[in-house]
Amino acid sequence: MPRPPVEDIAFTLRTIAGLDGAMAEGLLPDLSPDLVEAVLAEAARFADERMAPLDRIGDEVGACFENGGVTMPSGWKELYRDWTAGGWNALSGPAEYGGQALPTALAAAVAEMWNHASMPFALGPLLTIGAVEAVEKHGSEELKRIYLEKLVSGEWMGTMNLTEPQAGSDLSALRSRAERRSDGSYRIFGQKIYITYGEHDLTDNIVHLVLARLPDAPAGVKGISLFLVPKFLPDESGAPGRRNDVVCHSIEHKLGIHASPTCTMLYGEGTVEGEEPGAVGFLIGDENRGLACMFTMMNNARLMVGMEGVGLADAAYDKALAYARERRQGRATRLAPDAEKAGSMSPILAHPDVARTLLTMKGLTDAARAIAFNCAIATDRARAHATSDAEKAGLWQERANLLTPVAKAFATDVACEVASLGIQVHGGMGFVEETGAARLLRNARITPIYEGTNGIQAIDLVTRKIGQSGGEAVSGLFAELSSTLAELSRRNAPEFGETAACLEAGMADLRAATDHLLGLLRSKETDAALAGAAPYLRLFALASGGIWLAKGALAGPNDQRIALCRFVAENLVTESSSLRHKVVAGAASLAAAHDLLVEAAS
Repeated sequence: MPRPPVEDIAFTLRTIAGLDGAMAEGLLPDLSPDLVEAVLAEAARFADERMAPLDRIGDEVGACFENGGVTMPSGWKELYRDWTAGGWNALSGPAEYGGQALPTALAAAVAEMWNHASMPFALGPLLTIGAVEAVEKHGSEELKRIYLEKLVSGEWMGTMNLTEPQAGSDLSALRSRAERRSDGSYRIFGQKIYITYGEHDLTDNIVHLVLARLPDAPAGVKGISLFLVPKFLPDESGAPGRRNDVVCHSIEHKLGIHASPTCTMLYGEGTVEGEEPGAVGFLIGDENRGLACMFTMMNNARLMVGMEGVGLADAAYDKALAYARERRQGRATRLAPDAEKAGSMSPILAHPDVARTLLTMKGLTDAARAIAFNCAIATDRARAHATSDAEKAGLWQERANLLTPVAKAFATDVACEVASLGIQVHGGMGFVEETGAARLLRNARITPIYEGTNGIQAIDLVTRKIGQSGGEAVSGLFAELSSTLAELSRRNAPEFGETAACLEAGMADLRAATDHLLGLLRSKETDAALAGAAPYLRLFALASGGIWLAKGALAGPNDQRIALCRFVAENLVTESSSLRHKVVAGAASLAAAHDLLVEAAS
């Protein structure tokens, strides 16, 4: 596997997403261009030399479950030890608890590299970092003192426990319960499923963040509380002490991410001899306000799942490109001079359809990266202004809110699409495990599902995010995108071809679709708005992603960036008109055909 694309990552982060601008404004005083370049280069080296070689082993061997314990594949424990020793888990952690307090944008860029090399490995730390944010923002001083330093360093790992057999996307159906104790602790009872890294042997303790209900809690999501439940209760020295009443019942056998243990967790089964039943837990935040606390963790996780998508997509593109340069089949009409000999075959890269496929893979990946990094920079700007300018902080937070569902959903859809195209480029060799192309698709397929399905991300975008501040948040973003289009038109360079016209048409379609949806929401026609939510999210991503690639192409003389931007504009963003039609006119046909599904079920 080629190394992660450090140059593309750095350029997108610094120029397209605007990290350089934030540094120049003094918003990130602990960061410098030299530090950014050094961090990215070292992360790429570690990902390439240490992570990538173990990914295939992880896929073939997987996590092994026996007697309530999980053993990770050979070499993974040592890999995790070296990764945490390098300070990677602490990159964005709070300095007060041993973290480096570097920006989310840099953490996102590095996360792309981990996922490029081994997405199943990167999954575990993703949730730990989310747990750090939840405990830091909502936990008591005592919980912070005991747990944060070890979570920040990676000495202990964290998990997120939401899903139950009857409560997946709809958490109002959650049944796990919590009981108060006189010492201020709680006892937790219930079953949680699909718990990523719920059990493993990488660390000597695991810190579970668990949603549960109190006996007198209101019904629905307003009655959910969040609890910290350690696998081992820390002793007075802070080391793991007695075992808590929480066990892994089993792990799932899955399509992909075989090395990432997906666990069924049981709380309060009376598994600790001589102890009162119930897993000992500690409240995070206020009672019955747990979902708000958990969303702190989930919002971080959604962006980082988007980075999983970008990393997987880029790995699939790199693998397919390398294969297309080496594999020879047929005689292309566009032959290199050394291929003119009679009977010689061309690299399949020389065939127009293969080239189109590869450029589609590259264009979608780069657009997804630009969206995700812009989301991360908005988060960093909001934090930087939090103590000095509440208005600016609010504006940037709304920008991050707006882009988060797009970053998560589009990047993970792209991961599946690009990984599938990568198999196509490999031909028959892509369908067998030897090349590793199939592994990328199998691993990618979970990403549109967890941390809120992509359908839910689209619903969130339409019903909550585009209406922020009466639509001002989305109109502010559109104004910035339009300024790039104005610069592109002024440039009027022939090498851009029809880029400006195609991107302007895409922007017009996006504005029209947005206005239509906001009108439906104002008139309470929610079902009609929801019918167009998924195509609207893709329209939003293609139009904005294409314009951000144009911003990069305009930033300096680079023929490759201009060529890719033109390809995306003329071949991918042109999908905007059909997507707009689905948003504006698709609800009626969906309603008319819905009875077909009902009749088929009966």
